[in-house]
Amino acid sequence: MSATRPPERSGASTIQGESSMKIRWLMAAVTAAAIAAPALAQPAGTLKKIADARSISLGYRLDAPPFSYRGANGEPTGYTVDICRRVVAAVERALNVSNLEVRWVPVTPENRIPHVLGGTVDLECGVTTVTLGRQEQVDFSNLIFAEGGSLLVRAEDGPLRLADLAGKSVGVMAGTTTETRLRAALKERRIDARVVNVKDENDGAAAVIDRRIDAFAGDRVVLLGVGLRAGGGAVLSLGQEDFSFEPYGLMMRRDPAFRLVVNRALAQLYAGQGIIEIYDRWFGKLGRPGALLTAMYYLNALAD
Repeated sequence: MSATRPPERSGASTIQGESSMKIRWLMAAVTAAAIAAPALAQPAGTLKKIADARSISLGYRLDAPPFSYRGANGEPTGYTVDICRRVVAAVERALNVSNLEVRWVPVTPENRIPHVLGGTVDLECGVTTVTLGRQEQVDFSNLIFAEGGSLLVRAEDGPLRLADLAGKSVGVMAGTTTETRLRAALKERRIDARVVNVKDENDGAAAVIDRRIDAFAGDRVVLLGVGLRAGGGAVLSLGQEDFSFEPYGLMMRRDPAFRLVVNRALAQLYAGQGIIEIYDRWFGKLGRPGALLTAMYYLNALAD
């Protein structure tokens, strides 16, 4: 008898072998991805600095109400400060940490950029206008406010329009965008006014009251807050003309990952009722946000 030949097998074994190889390859790929994922998720730059220190340094102004100033209790307060507190909560979520220590660092118009560049401040929460020139050194968040430059004057006899400054003196803080734009506006309109540098907003308001200067130039809402604190509506008033456009942003070092976290926080704030709550707290007495500010909130409520 001839030997019995084993039955021929179909190509199942070949298919099974190929399937096993594919499964092993997929498992290896998944394992490699699992190993690589934590490395990709590790924070870098400013976020790593914050995570390692478990603290974030925020710059704020001592004297720029209602945006950023030291309150009666000695604590930082204001519209921009409230926004930055929301940003801190977003940073905590992004890093999956809780209770970051917040270090508040006083800044001035002169030292705010050096403090950011040097790492003393991670995010500046003041009244800093976004300009292309400043973006040569630092970065900015999406806009947080849009304002115009105006004049703080004596209510009884102060110059109400830029043209009224002819032959008079106007104070302004040195090194600010307001100074640059004020001088440019005066030059363009050929208004012969004497520009005087003052120490800060409070000094400017006091100089107007004491008649050392005829007007003090600054951002309209900041001037309103300073004027109310200095003497109230019976003594000081605002001019009737804006001479510049001042868009505010949160200033930071160039760091795309950190900037994205900040802008995500702002977008979520603008998309909900959070920004209205903050606005009402600081500007509610002035009425609802104007068309310009409303459009700014709307345009920056970006989808994730």
